Amino acid sequence: MKIFSTEKAPKAIWHYSQAIRVWDLLFCSGQIWLNPETMILVDWIEKQTEQVCDNIWEILKEAGISFSNVVKTTIFLSDISDFQTVNEIYSKYFSHKPARSTIEVSALPKWAHIEIEVIASF
Repeated sequence: MKIFSTEKAPKAIWHYSQAIRVWDLLFCSGQIWLNPETMILVDWIEKQTEQVCDNIWEILKEAGISFSNVVKTTIFLSDISDFQTVNEIYSKYFSHKPARSTIEVSALPKWAHIEIEVIASF
C-alpha cells in the first residue's frame, strides 16, 4: 500500500488520505470544492465542479497517471437538479466515459454541493 498526497489539492480536513494505491488501483478520496491554496470554498455549481475536477487532476498527477486511467467515479450532489450542469463540465475532464454513479445526498462536508471520488488503474 502506498499513500499519495499533494499540496496542489486540498489537505485532508479529517483523518484520511488523499489517495491510496493498492496493487494496480488508486483509490482517491472524495474531493470537494476547496481551493487548495486558500482553503476557501467557491460558489456556483459550475465553479465547484471545475475545482473538484482540478483537485482530482492534481492527485492523479501526483500518482503519475491521468483522467484516462480513471475506471470508476462516484458523484455526490446535494441537489440532483444540478445533474445536467455537472455532467456537462464533468464530460470535459472524463471524455473516455468511466463507469459512474451519481447520488443525491442530504449534506456534504463543509456544506459543499458536490463531491467526487475516483478509482483509477495503473
